[in-house]
Amino acid sequence: MMRRAALRLCALSKELLTPGRGLTQGSQDPGKQGIFHVQEACSPVHVNHVRDKLREIVGASTNWKDHVKAMEERKLLHSFLAKSQKELPPRRMKDSYIEVLLPLGSEPELREKYLTVQNTVRFGRILEDLDSLGVLVCYMHTKNDSLKMSPLSIVTALVDKIDMCKKSLSPEQDIKFSGHVSWVGKSSMEVKMQMFQLHGNEFCPVLDATFVMVARDAENKGPAFVNPLIPGNVEEEELFRQGELNKGKRIAFSSTSLLKMAPSAKERNTIHEMFLSTLDPKTISFQSRVLPPNAVWMESTKLKSLEVCHPQERNIFNRIFGGFLMRKAYELAWATACNLGGSRSFVVAVDDIMFQKPVEIGSLLFLSSQVCFTQNNYIQVRVHSEVASLQNKEHMTTNVFHFTFMSEKEVPLVYPKTYGESMLYLDGQRHFSSMSVPVSLRKDYRVEP
Repeated sequence: MMRRAALRLCALSKELLTPGRGLTQGSQDPGKQGIFHVQEACSPVHVNHVRDKLREIVGASTNWKDHVKAMEERKLLHSFLAKSQKELPPRRMKDSYIEVLLPLGSEPELREKYLTVQNTVRFGRILEDLDSLGVLVCYMHTKNDSLKMSPLSIVTALVDKIDMCKKSLSPEQDIKFSGHVSWVGKSSMEVKMQMFQLHGNEFCPVLDATFVMVARDAENKGPAFVNPLIPGNVEEEELFRQGELNKGKRIAFSSTSLLKMAPSAKERNTIHEMFLSTLDPKTISFQSRVLPPNAVWMESTKLKSLEVCHPQERNIFNRIFGGFLMRKAYELAWATACNLGGSRSFVVAVDDIMFQKPVEIGSLLFLSSQVCFTQNNYIQVRVHSEVASLQNKEHMTTNVFHFTFMSEKEVPLVYPKTYGESMLYLDGQRHFSSMSVPVSLRKDYRVEP
């Protein structure tokens, strides 16, 4: 039965890959025709072995004391980089398809790493696994059998979106991830990933994710070409077309950023109406502000944390692992949402995480979390990440994270006081509006840090 379930997973369901936001219901019909089939002998990789395989592909050192020597050896791989994309053989989506098994049910000793105090699965750990899987998928797409080590440095550029399905995550049932490259540019690759959990004899969908990865040279100093992608059928052509649309949407979203353009007329009216609703009617003054009923000032929702970046959390290129950054940001965001709502909150969606700058080993990592928008029982949280070295105290932004949570009960409205907070409010509203139609929270839905 397990073998049949694994074979079903080897055929990706078109419905699972349909773009959408928020809590979504994936297809569970095993009779659905898949997009493509890989060989029957597609035995999943154990989740503990993913990073080992990545080290083997890159030639990274397992000991911190040897990392300088290992990176020096990678310089010799520069001569194997393609001078143009035309030199590289085209690949199909099935060439990069991978399955990874997280055997929580069959390996109880692994369970504790993923366990919350409420006996659920830590979503922060899932983010780490997705980041590693995305990199491995891209190395499968760019694999050169004639080389022992890859001359490419593949890093996460963007978490485009992660959408949750209405499924509980039990720490006592096996989890399986799958992923493949769905779109390719010259040096960038879009990766589609799914997560399933075993319920009875079926692996049911619980998560759909889209990451954007970029290929750089052997020393991670400049862009490098990757193999082109050839769609094999109508469904794959649709996936590739969607990848092009996603790229266009990201460019459009960036061009209309509130850091570049003024708010729209509708958004300006929203902020002005909120401002007027906080004026004290007794004083009739622009300086005197009072909160409406069931509301809080945005500034009161902040939480902060500090992390010392130790070698233990390094990636294969001896920078801080992107999954670690996502886990820490998510856990702080979850605490922020719970603190506002006064009850447990559940993640609905993650989107638009841009990796702007790598985090060096030994850095001080400052995380600042803030609720920037609420509606009914939804909470939009923004986490700002910046680093400073012990020698240089100048802070530099590395990431901005956006998380959408759902509380068990209705939460207070947040009101901005300053113009800067008003822009944060509108930005949060935009991210929330990109989510699909809000749904009701099911009692069996439990995903926590």
